Amino acid sequence: MKEMTVEHDFAPIFDENSRILILGTMPSVKSREQGFYYGHKQNRFWKVLANVTGDTLPQTIEEKKAFLLRNKIAIWDVIKKCDIVGSSDASIKNAEANDIAQLVENTNITKIYANGTTAKKLYDSLVKCDMEAILLPSTSPANAAFSLEKLTEKWSVILEDL
Repeated sequence: MKEMTVEHDFAPIFDENSRILILGTMPSVKSREQGFYYGHKQNRFWKVLANVTGDTLPQTIEEKKAFLLRNKIAIWDVIKKCDIVGSSDASIKNAEANDIAQLVENTNITKIYANGTTAKKLYDSLVKCDMEAILLPSTSPANAAFSLEKLTEKWSVILEDL
């Protein structure tokens, strides 16, 4: 696979009731093909959130949007544009950040969580926002060290802010 310049074209998902913002790095190839966040079947993002909230696992894009809004969760990605090989976070170069500060300033979001180390590092280095991002273990299938149960346990911290 060769390096490509990719522009993030998904809008953030949020509304006036959103209390937390979960940030990924950049949509995977599968997510870009589907046109929505966390589209790879092996990514455990949706399973983890369903487990943490006790809500039904969403299947369609519309169900996923409704799930997020119902649970007061906003999602977006740190990166607006970058050079990347496939879906490899480790290959990201020349990253430009989304305007996360603008989103936070104009919403009721009180906490930001980073889905994985790369999202946290990119947030810390690229984003100019007064709110710190709290690191959560990545839900990516590449993070094999964490079982679904362990991810659910670690991600349960978000309940304090919902």
